[in-house]
Amino acid sequence: MTEPVADLAAPARRRATPTGGRPTAAGPRATGPWAVAATTTAVLLLLSGRYGHHRDELYFLLCGQHLDWGYVDQGPLVPALARLADTIAPGSLVALRTPSAVVGGVAVLLVAAIAREFGAGRGAQTWAAFLAATAGIVLAGGHLLSTTTVDLLVWLTAAFCVVRLLRTADSRWALGVGLALGVGMLNKLLPALLAVGLLAGITIAGPRRLLRDRWVLVAAAVFLLLAAPSLIWQATHDFPQLSVAAAIADGDSSYSGRLDALVLQFVIISPFTVPIWVAGLVALLRRPAWRAWRPVAWAWLVVFGIVLLAGGKGYYDAPLLLVLTAAGAVVASGWASRGHAVARRGLLVVGAVLTTASSMVLLLPVLPADRLPGFVVAANYDAGETIGWPAFADSLAAVHRALPVDQRQRAVILAGNYGEAGAVARYGPARGLPRAYSGHNSMADFGRPPRDADVVIAVGFARPDRLRGWFTEVTLAGRVDQRVAVDNDENGGPIWVCRGLRRPWAEIWDTEVRHRG
Repeated sequence: MTEPVADLAAPARRRATPTGGRPTAAGPRATGPWAVAATTTAVLLLLSGRYGHHRDELYFLLCGQHLDWGYVDQGPLVPALARLADTIAPGSLVALRTPSAVVGGVAVLLVAAIAREFGAGRGAQTWAAFLAATAGIVLAGGHLLSTTTVDLLVWLTAAFCVVRLLRTADSRWALGVGLALGVGMLNKLLPALLAVGLLAGITIAGPRRLLRDRWVLVAAAVFLLLAAPSLIWQATHDFPQLSVAAAIADGDSSYSGRLDALVLQFVIISPFTVPIWVAGLVALLRRPAWRAWRPVAWAWLVVFGIVLLAGGKGYYDAPLLLVLTAAGAVVASGWASRGHAVARRGLLVVGAVLTTASSMVLLLPVLPADRLPGFVVAANYDAGETIGWPAFADSLAAVHRALPVDQRQRAVILAGNYGEAGAVARYGPARGLPRAYSGHNSMADFGRPPRDADVVIAVGFARPDRLRGWFTEVTLAGRVDQRVAVDNDENGGPIWVCRGLRRPWAEIWDTEVRHRG
């Protein structure tokens, strides 16, 4: 959609007519977004118990048993939520994922509220809510307990406050930005990236007076105060989140790499929504009546540029894409009300149907787990990581039972990643499995095997090379059988039995076993 078709509908245009270059009023309040938000949360709750735990959720539950002000790859917020949910309803997926389902609904409301700030009428606000409700980042983030889910809420809350501030010129809204970003720093360091983007946007597009405004300075102080516990922990541990980010930039994680980051921009909301958020970006950059909001467009350009250059994960900037989508919803509503209105609205309806269908199938557990098509896991890696963990534990238990009795009693499990260790912690006790250890991220800090643990069942190591550097005997004892034809990181993987520790665990744990990514 180019500028000629990017005009607002007449009613919205009257509300957003600038006075001295500043919009004078938001659009009318609509009730439609509340219905869309409630439906979103209800659907997420109804589907929250399907399939099983995600590898990250299993890790969060373990982190929740070792509460701290920080971890190698995150802050304390999500592990604390995981512990709270598991305390209230032990083992319940629905309880674990309820906060995320609620966040999904709130995200829908925030996107609609941002569209209203851009002058959206009632219909355009509901349209913006629908686009958010079917967005990949909202559905995927709302289905699983994840640090990404918290980031979504934090970034959208901050973005709403910024858009309101720029419309009203009331800099007290900066306090909302400081509060949101400060709390967000207890989750990840990513809110600092948004802060950089917003400061760059204001520096580039103005109003630069905000950079010395007293309320903005107070907001910065609030941000630093709330972020202090997490920053202090990171500083005293040599900022491990940065080393994890470096590993991600090297491609040692899902959704990482510059090409993936670029491609993800076109699918993380929905491929069918790309013309809408692009129209929103163009309108924010070029429309004279929207000049006040130009820093928001520049903020996304800067943040995405940093993600691309640094090799970060392509969904880091997704909340800002939802802000562009909110602007694009206003543009699209105006476009659909002119000219061949029936044909244009029909085109939007077709896009809405395709978006809904593809998002439901690819992002939510609506298909049977034992007949999940390969294209679903290919498009949504996380779907495969929620299937088969009990059977994974069964595979380890079969190897453990086959050990001689004396070896079985002193054996431990060494997992290649935190998800595998979390699965043993969750499903292992009922199967008689020993404790699992792992050097992956903060799992390495939760303890290493006992000094006399010289019989090890190792899983998550595709090749035996590393294991042979630690043990005198490494034997293939079985393979993971998750009893479904799902192409995930565990299914079909080798299970090794290792004997004869070459050097004490204390010598190799931090230097060789510990790894990040």
